[in-house]
Formats: sequence, C-alpha cells, structure tokens
Amino acid sequence: MPSPRVSVRSSSNVSVLFSVLIFIRAFHQTSPLHHSVTVSSVLLSGFGNASVASALYASHKMTAYACHSPHSFKRLRANFSPAAIHPTKVYAVQNGSSIPPKSRKCIVLDIEGTTTPISFVFEVLFPYARDNVRKHLIATYDSDKTKDDIKLLRAQVEDDLKQGVSGAVPIPPDEAGEDSVIDALVANVEAMIKADRKITSLKQLQGHIWRTGFESKEIQGVVFDDVPEALKRWHASGIKVYIYSSGSREAQRLIFGNTTYGDLRPYLCGFFDTIIGNKRESKSYYEITESVGVDKPSEVLFITDVYPEAVAAKSAGLDVLISLRPGNAPLPEGHGFPTITSFAEVSTQ
Repeated sequence: MPSPRVSVRSSSNVSVLFSVLIFIRAFHQTSPLHHSVTVSSVLLSGFGNASVASALYASHKMTAYACHSPHSFKRLRANFSPAAIHPTKVYAVQNGSSIPPKSRKCIVLDIEGTTTPISFVFEVLFPYARDNVRKHLIATYDSDKTKDDIKLLRAQVEDDLKQGVSGAVPIPPDEAGEDSVIDALVANVEAMIKADRKITSLKQLQGHIWRTGFESKEIQGVVFDDVPEALKRWHASGIKVYIYSSGSREAQRLIFGNTTYGDLRPYLCGFFDTIIGNKRESKSYYEITESVGVDKPSEVLFITDVYPEAVAAKSAGLDVLISLRPGNAPLPEGHGFPTITSFAEVSTQ
C-alpha cells in the first residue's frame, strides 16, 4: 500500500497547522541535533498539494535556529537526502563532518602529533637544541634570560639528584668557572632531551635556543596541510583557538609565527604550557577553562594525540577528540574517544 501523503493547502489553516506540528514533532524525535536544537518557528509556504516530505527534499535545505547562550544564536544547517525522507519522520543528515556538532566557544590544540608532525619535533627541533646548547650558553651566558634558565636548571637537577634520575649530574657553583658550569649544564640538558622530559626548565631553554634558529631561518615551523585552513575557518566562526603544549609559550609562538604557510598567530588567542600544569593532570584543564572564561568546561574542545591527556581533559569536563596522524603512537583498544585524521572533520557548532 502506498505511504500516506501529508499535504499543506494554503486554503486550510488547519491543514497547515497540522503539518507544521507533524514536522516539528518528527524533527525533535529523529534529528541527531534534537538535544541542542529548539525549533522556535517553521514557515512552510508555496507547497500547494505536494507532500511535506517531497517539498522538503525539493528544497534541499532546512535551517533551524539553536540558542547556545542567552545572547548568542548560531544557525545549524542540515541537508536532506531521499533515504532520509519518511512520510511521518524527517531525518537530518549532517553535512561534511563525522563529528556531531556541539556548542563550542573554544578549541584547545596540542602541537606534537596534532597540529605538527612528530617527526618535526624529534628530527628537527630536538636535535637543533641538543647540537646548539653549548654554543647558545657560551654566547648568552651573562644575559638575564640565560641566568634565569640556569637557575631553573639548577633547581631541577638538584631535585633529579635527590630522586635518583638517570643522567643527572651535579652543577658546580658559579665560582667553579663558566666552563665547568656549562659542561655540567650541557650534560644534563642532553640527558633531558634524550629522555623527552616535559619539564619547564628544559622547555624554557629549548625555546630560547630555537629562537636563534627561527630568526636565522635555520628552522621553519611545520604544520599539517589542513591546519591553516581550519584555523582561519574557526577564527571566522568566532571560535577562540588556544595552544596547550609541553613546549614553552615562546617556542609555541615561534613555531606558529614562522610556518611554511606564514604567520598563523593572528588566528590564535593564546598559549598554555606546563606552567599551568602537567598535561596528564585534570586540574590543568580545569585551570584552562577558568582562564578562557567559558561557562561550562564542555564548551571547550581539546584535540590531542595522547590518550592520558585525553583522559585528563575528559575528567575535567572538556569535550575531547583524539588526533590520528602519521607517526603517532597507537591508542589502547576500546579507548572510547572519537578520533579524527584531519581538522576538516571538526564541527564548530
């Protein structure tokens, strides 16, 4: 038996109202957006005797307005396909993204394995810092920045020696002479880099060494091809984008300010490093949500390639995606997080 058809006749106010009510009810019941979308009004006109479903398909697009905050409205678009049409049900088919759209005000991005290939970090940045640490310390030994770097390294090494950390060697006092101090600093820094330690003292010194490389054009920042376009798109949508990396804020600014695509910093609102906390601790993400000024942690999307970081962010209430990029470490089976291979898959709604 052919499916019943619902008509909207301009001459019948009752039919119009009945059809509109059917549409709203079906939309709320079946749309994947129904948890966040409120259809405040639906205007159906010019359909004549055609069925509501056929008319919707012919028009191709439906626009609904969803309130995300008392003063902010965003328009959510959904396309209809033949398979999505039913005489009493309307299925919204999300266009262009496999990630369900959510109310997002901020996106926080990891660098290594997320915006930038891991190979760039391990094959370019780390070796440059390792190979130039002695040269940098000799050239800048009496500068205020390097004095501060040495102070931080001394404190870290003292703690490492107490903890029995492998590779830690005592740093002699300044009275022992510049050469002796630099020799000990180089030995400790090389051991820290080899162990890929995420500590502020190392990351701060690395950032200062990398600045020399970026300024001399020996180093140029590398990002995945989809990153610049995504940053521009998010920026145009009013989404605030931040970086959170174990690398120092200075190093982060250098990477994004000197990429093969030019300076990407105009599309970024700020940078977080380990000063705000360890990336594997949930309190760090709580501090970030407080800093960016959202009403709810879930309004912040965090994208990383590291499972423990994803767990920490999720426990703080953030929305989380895991980035699958070439060279990234494998994820545990059944990790439970949605994944992406490109920023083009990320919805900003």
